Amino acid sequence: MSAIKKRALIVIDVQNEYFTGNLPIEYPNPQESVTNVGVAMDAARANGIPVIVVQQTVPVDSPLFAIDSHGWQLHPVVASRPHDHYVRKTLPSAYPETDLAQWLKSNDIDTLTVVGYMTHNCDGSTINHALHNGTAVEFLHDASGTVPYLNQAGYASAKDIHRVFSVVLQSRFAAVISTQAWVDSIRSSAEPVRDSIYKSNQRARGLLQDDVTLRAAEISWAKDSHKDSQ
Repeated sequence: MSAIKKRALIVIDVQNEYFTGNLPIEYPNPQESVTNVGVAMDAARANGIPVIVVQQTVPVDSPLFAIDSHGWQLHPVVASRPHDHYVRKTLPSAYPETDLAQWLKSNDIDTLTVVGYMTHNCDGSTINHALHNGTAVEFLHDASGTVPYLNQAGYASAKDIHRVFSVVLQSRFAAVISTQAWVDSIRSSAEPVRDSIYKSNQRARGLLQDDVTLRAAEISWAKDSHKDSQ
C-alpha cells in the first residue's frame, strides 16, 4: 500500500493542439495514445494514485498553445476526468517556475509515471528533471507520442523519434512500459523492469545474451518473415 501512496501520475500537455491544431501527433496513433491516457488516469484514480495535469501555456500571439485558444484547451479525455493537482508551465519540463517539486515532496511521492506529449520534448525533459531530483520514473510509451521534424540537422520521422527516445529512456532514465503493463503492475504491486546503460550497450554489441536479446531476435525474425511472404 505504501508503494501506491508514493506514486503519482503526471499527464503532460494533452491539449487540442496535438489533435486538431497546428502540431498533430503522428506516432503512435494519437487516438489510441489519448485513449490510453484516459485508461491510465482511470486506473490511477481506482488505485489511489494522485493525478497531476500539466498544461503548456504561451502568449496569445503564438502559433502553438496560445493561452485561451482552442489548441491550448485540455483534450476532452483529460478535461472530463478529475485530477489532484494542476500545473501550468511555459517551458518543456514541468518543474521550472512551477510548484511541482514542492507538491511531490509534500505528498511523499518518490515515483512519477509520465504520460502525454511529446515523447522527446516535454515528456523527456520532465523525466530527466525528475531523475536528477531523485525521483524514480515510469514512462508509458503507448500513452504518449510525437511529430516528425525537418531542420538544419536533418529529418526524423515521428516513429523514429519515439522509438529512439523510448530506447534511450529505458537505458537509464525510466522504466518504459505499456499502459496495460503499468495497470497490471499497480494492481499486483509488481515493479516494472528497469535497465542500464551498460547492459543496453552490451546487448547492442552482442556481448550480452538474455531475455531482452532473445525477444529482439524473435521480433526481427517475425518482421523478416513477413517481408518474405509479401
